[in-house]
Amino acid sequence: MKEIIAIVGWVVGIQGALGAAGRLFGDEPWGLLHKWWDIPTPAYLALAITGAALAIWGETAKKRTHSKA
Repeated sequence: MKEIIAIVGWVVGIQGALGAAGRLFGDEPWGLLHKWWDIPTPAYLALAITGAALAIWGETAKKRTHSKA
């Protein structure tokens, strides 16, 4: 389960970062989410932070599990 949460975190974080970077440095958001929804820039930043937190939590949980074994 921790591996799945880490993967989801990475995907969400990357999509959030791409969307925010596209809005800030380009004409339209980059990534896949803008094809389905019109998301404002602060929401892309929130997605990037949430994804990073999930990825970090999942990766550290995996390392803790491996170190106990």
